[in-house]
Amino acid sequence: MDAVRLIVTSRRALAGGGGAREIMTEVWQAQALAQAIGSRLAVAGPPELRGEALGLTELAGRGCGVLDTPRLAPEDLRAAQLTDLGDARQALLGLGGLLGEVGIALVGLACAADDEGTYWQCMEAIDAADESRDRVRDMLRKLADREEVLPEREAG
Repeated sequence: MDAVRLIVTSRRALAGGGGAREIMTEVWQAQALAQAIGSRLAVAGPPELRGEALGLTELAGRGCGVLDTPRLAPEDLRAAQLTDLGDARQALLGLGGLLGEVGIALVGLACAADDEGTYWQCMEAIDAADESRDRVRDMLRKLADREEVLPEREAG
């Protein structure tokens, strides 16, 4: 499945809410998807994005690592369904939106947390989501810069 469709599916699932466990599962799924997209971009994306994409992979991996790993059947793991990046710009725009929504969901969970462990887990996951989103923004800027340079090269 292409990245944009998986991102849309994740955004819908996260917006669907549910209890804390369901939201944490969707946050984990979103971070795993960000990690997979970053990995694909690092290997096969535009050359100017590869360093930032590798950083996204690491940050999103940290985001997964601070959360309890949900019990999912292999076919339910969205990141494993990623077969095509499609348009890198569209994928990154959607991923940036998803990571922003992840941060908002985590703030809500942290505010409602009954125990300190859940609170700190949310705080660490918020940091990872914010840093991942920053990487996505950096990659979008680099893509925009690249698109400005290409017409200049073609004209010259």
